[in-house]
Amino acid sequence: MAAPSTPSKPLSYRDAGVDIDAGDALVERIKPFAKRTMRPEVLAGIGGFGGLIEIGKRFREPVLVAGTDGVGTKLNLAQRLGRHDTIGIDLVAMSVNDILVQGAEPLFFLDYFVCERLDVDVAAKVIEGIARGCEMAGCALIGGETAEHPGTFPKGEYDLAGFAVGVVEKSAIVDGRDIAPGDRLIGLASSGPHANGYSLIRKIVAVANADLHAPIAGAADAAPASTPSARMSTLGDALLAPTRIYVKPVLALASKLHIKGMAHITGGGLIENVPRMLPDAVQARLERTQWPRPPVFAWLQEHGSVSDDEMHRVFNCGIGMVLAVSPADAKAAVAMLNDAGERAFDIGEVVARPGGAAAAVVV
Repeated sequence: MAAPSTPSKPLSYRDAGVDIDAGDALVERIKPFAKRTMRPEVLAGIGGFGGLIEIGKRFREPVLVAGTDGVGTKLNLAQRLGRHDTIGIDLVAMSVNDILVQGAEPLFFLDYFVCERLDVDVAAKVIEGIARGCEMAGCALIGGETAEHPGTFPKGEYDLAGFAVGVVEKSAIVDGRDIAPGDRLIGLASSGPHANGYSLIRKIVAVANADLHAPIAGAADAAPASTPSARMSTLGDALLAPTRIYVKPVLALASKLHIKGMAHITGGGLIENVPRMLPDAVQARLERTQWPRPPVFAWLQEHGSVSDDEMHRVFNCGIGMVLAVSPADAKAAVAMLNDAGERAFDIGEVVARPGGAAAAVVV
């Protein structure tokens, strides 16, 4: 057996593909972003081995609610277009909107960024977007992990995961158990596909040989004015419009009236997500004419020859969050959400569920 050879010069971690100095530079770059997200409950944040949070004394019976998610293959489009500044908003939104549906106020967020080789400028843009999302949600970015995986991760690419923890008073948990026939369903407008259905979206873009820089008619009018997507004008802009973060307006609404149930419209679209808040024996009947559909969905349906049923099963089709409220509260709920900068619509009702019928239908 031949003796093992020795390198001509001493090897370093950098030679193996991991740049510790770049990692340190990134930490210094992101500290100001994270600082803007701090809450009074934060005892120690960025830089330590763990973040420290106290729940505080305003809750009598605090219940922690945790959620985790990624951005999926929307990342592929962001990297193709070289746009890294808003994908972090998507990352935060997917987790904080999930824990919101149980009535939780997000307390803190952690991120995981993994790449083949660290590009500090790209990573800083991504994490700045994460910090912006945390500001929108009112939660603190208290830490995260940046990992280089040389030789085991696609060159020039990165992936993201996020983790949110919130708190809700035990008596205020939203669980849908008192939803009943006659209740109204309030829909909050999405900014576009959010971060779901992008494997189908990318397939449609490929089959149509679409130019992501081409204009898409009406896109600039499709989203709430308070989101960066309000200025979108191209197909790429429409597809990368960041996910709406509904935390602040919905929590404000919950402080004024009783929200019986909530559904975040993520993977599975309207048909599979709305039933997640419903008790047995009731059905959500959504009226398709009661809300506007952003033009990007018409483009996707046309260029992919996608059926209506498949659209409603894959995409949010213009509604990113659905709330169930009593009929007496429906008008006030819509008005308060619109006053808060959302676009809210009364989109349907809860009815008794016929035997063997689906838990949600779009008519």
